[in-house]
Order: sequence, then C-alpha cells, then structure tokens
Amino acid sequence: MFKLNKDIEIGNGKLLLLAGPCVAESAEICLKTAEFLKDLCKKLDINYVFKASFDKANRSSAGTFRGNGLEFGLNILKEVKSKLNLPIVTDVHESSQIPLISEVADIIQIPAFLCRQTDLLLAAGKSGKVINIKKGQFMAPEDMKGAIEKVYSTNNHKVMLTERGTTFGYHNLVVDMRSIPTMKSFNVPVVFDATHSVQLPGGLGNSSGGQREFVETLTLAAIALGIDVLFMEVHPDPDNALSDGPNSLNFQMAETLLKKVRNLYEYQRKNFEN
Repeated sequence: MFKLNKDIEIGNGKLLLLAGPCVAESAEICLKTAEFLKDLCKKLDINYVFKASFDKANRSSAGTFRGNGLEFGLNILKEVKSKLNLPIVTDVHESSQIPLISEVADIIQIPAFLCRQTDLLLAAGKSGKVINIKKGQFMAPEDMKGAIEKVYSTNNHKVMLTERGTTFGYHNLVVDMRSIPTMKSFNVPVVFDATHSVQLPGGLGNSSGGQREFVETLTLAAIALGIDVLFMEVHPDPDNALSDGPNSLNFQMAETLLKKVRNLYEYQRKNFEN
C-alpha cells in the first residue's frame, strides 16, 4: 500500500516482520537478535524491520526496568541500523521526542495506551515517517478510524494499525479476531502483535506476566485472516530479559514459528485473497 524504503513495500503481498527485544538493553543483545532475525528472514523471504524500545514509559511499577534513556537507546538503534543495514521501528511517548527519533526510526510506533493522544499523533504524522498505531486495549477496532484520520490530517497517509488484545477483566487480554477484518476495511496495513497479545498486565504484581505458549496459536489465526505485518518480541534469553520476558520468544521458538507462518501466509495469499 506504501513504501517503507526502496526495497520494502508494506501491504503488497509480502509479509513484513517487526521483531526484536522489548527494550534496547545492550548493543550486544540487540545486534545478536537483529543478526539472527535478518538471516532467518532472508532464508524465508520475509521483509524485516528491527524493533526495540529505548524506553518503556508504561510500566507496572516505578522500580521496573524501563530502559537506559533516550540517548543510550537511540545510539544502540543507530548501531544496529548502520552495522546490519536494517530499518528500525521504535516507540514514541512524547511529541518532543519525535525529532530525535525521526533521525533513526523508519517506523514510529504509537503505544496502545497513547493511541488517542491527538497531539502525539499529529506530531508523529508531521514527521513523514510510517506510523504504526497500536490499538488500545480499551478500544473498539472500528474506533481506530479516528486515530487514522488524525495522522491523515497531516497529509501523511503511511499508517498501519496493530491488534494487540483487549482488556478482559483484571490481568488478562483477549484477542477478538474480528478486529483484523474490521481494521483492514479502513484500507491500511494491519499488524498482529503476537507477543503482547499474550501478556498478563500486572500479572506478577510489580510486573506483567505472559503466556508465550499461546503465541503460535494466535499468530497462525491472524495469518489465516490476512494480516500484512507480524510483530513479536524476540530475545536470546527471555527468562532473563529485563522487560516482557514472560511473553517473548527465544531464537528457536521464533524460527519454528516463522517457518509455519511463512507456509500459511503463502497459502492464504494464493487461495483466499480477493
């Protein structure tokens, strides 16, 4: 539907993967993860964008690790971009961060809890970058049309929407798969966030838990429904990750899943596209 760069067109029938560790903990972890996923995606003929956050402002507790700051995190993302020649996606939390982030990121991501923040959406849109808006856990999918229109008002039509689960009682998210065709009807690429969708917000008391055993089930269902982009958090050692470990995948899990994803995506595209 639109170009990310000269090599990647989003929504043109080729799957795009946004993946990496939750937070840019260190250059070593980010480079190791990015190199593994780049090589894997090349083998599977999947387009790839490296994902990591320089900061996770929405944390369960003030004592929970949220990152090492804007400068530290962006320097790591710059290193990944330059050494591995990869495009970058990262979150923004405040309008004032966008000029610096725009120097590094190819896709600016709006966190789910901020998807209604008008000033943030307008500032992001004015950057001219591709904007990935995560659907809030509290939002009906049809209401995300308003978020799209806010970005479109800046004359930026490079917008994606992400499904990442809906709040279902306390400490639980449920994915309503009806949201995928609903958001696709807006004529924007739709992303499925495979790992945040199995998160248990605040489930561990001072941090979130997760049920990574359900990542594959939900991912394959989303692929069957015709998503354009897959998002997931991958870490060399999820059980010791500083953020979102319980819902992240290790390298072996990611490889096993992406092989299945590739096969199902090709089948779906050839047999069910209108």
